[in-house]
Amino acid sequence: YKRELLELRHRIAEYESSASEISSLTEAMKKELEKVRMHAGLIAGTGQGVVITMDDSNLPRQPGEDPNLFLIHDEDLLKVINELFAAGAEAVSVNGQRIITTSEIRCVGPTIIINSVRMAPPFIIQAIGDPETLETSLKMRGGIVESLKVFGIQVNIQKQSQIDMPAYIGPIQFKYFQPVKAGDKQ
Repeated sequence: YKRELLELRHRIAEYESSASEISSLTEAMKKELEKVRMHAGLIAGTGQGVVITMDDSNLPRQPGEDPNLFLIHDEDLLKVINELFAAGAEAVSVNGQRIITTSEIRCVGPTIIINSVRMAPPFIIQAIGDPETLETSLKMRGGIVESLKVFGIQVNIQKQSQIDMPAYIGPIQFKYFQPVKAGDKQ
């Protein structure tokens, strides 16, 4: 009888140990999933960073000057966003649209489309990261802000202690990309 009792106690201890291991593994997986969702832009978040407001030039045009030089284009936004990510921004949005790896930013007539949403100036870019580093990267000599200001594009950068970043809400589809499974030939 004692032997059975000891064996049952031993099994219970094993089950509790296994349950504890599974619980800690589940917790680690939950944390990793949260991290992946954050990197993918699928969850909202908050943090310190910068807010950049960009607007078309209000400089008077001289006769013969190309008016397109004084307007914000998709490539201008892309350069600012790329500079922010290169400087360590962890999350970026433009006019409330979270930028993720599949976000498109393109000119269509007088508007810019981001995540299939039409936008017009002013553009408010929020970036979460170290405010000093982000601001310095944009304002460096010969950098994007300096080149935009040549044509009078208005760029205002403000450091903020708290920015509320929206999650990406558009569709995410993969029709052609298939993950390689372990053991498959590559």
